[in-house]
Amino acid sequence: MSRINGFVGRRDLLKFASVLGLAASAFGDSFWNTEQTAVADIHPDNPNPVSPNEAIRRLLDGNQRFIHQKRKYPDQSLERLRLVAKAQYPFAAILGCADSRVPAEIVFDQGVGDLFVVRVAGNVVSDTVIGSLEYSTAVLGSQLIVILGHKRCGAVAEAIKNEPLPGRIGLIIEGIKPSVERVKLRTGDNMQNAVIANIQYQAEKLQESSTILDKLIREGKLKIVGACYDIDTGKVNIIT
Repeated sequence: MSRINGFVGRRDLLKFASVLGLAASAFGDSFWNTEQTAVADIHPDNPNPVSPNEAIRRLLDGNQRFIHQKRKYPDQSLERLRLVAKAQYPFAAILGCADSRVPAEIVFDQGVGDLFVVRVAGNVVSDTVIGSLEYSTAVLGSQLIVILGHKRCGAVAEAIKNEPLPGRIGLIIEGIKPSVERVKLRTGDNMQNAVIANIQYQAEKLQESSTILDKLIREGKLKIVGACYDIDTGKVNIIT
């Protein structure tokens, strides 16, 4: 495999992952569970990774600009467009709700190539979400993943109602219900309690479901944090 700045090149990593995928299909889950650890040993080719704490600072600074209508609209020039066309090194990854009122690049005042964004209703973790976030970290070098939920989330509200839903909407809601169970007996705003619980639950599930992400966290190369967006004020609060 070729190396860039001492790291395995992205193209070679993707080829390697493809080979592992074929092998897993041929030999079953036991093979993949073993080889997934080997993939975790491959380092991204990002020459200048941004630390998790610095990434959080950049996001919160951008959110303050957004709240106070002092946006800089960074990294949106034609020059930036041409630069990231060659390679992308997003400083953070966001798993956000697909709600139209929560566009990550806007609420954090970031630009082209700054954020690796995955959006799905209820910010629910699934196999495809995990794979996307493994790519953003193990390949592109992002050292921060933010699970971004928001106040009055419709998907969480449906999970609280616990009523039959048409089509495949129910598949999303099923992924939220465990978090609703956690707060059934709590006092206070049941809806907001469930929103926060869902953010925390999805963050836990993400780490527990990926040996790649878990290893990066244990090595100090990745942090997963929860955050809640206030659709009334535009403010993002970090959830601990």
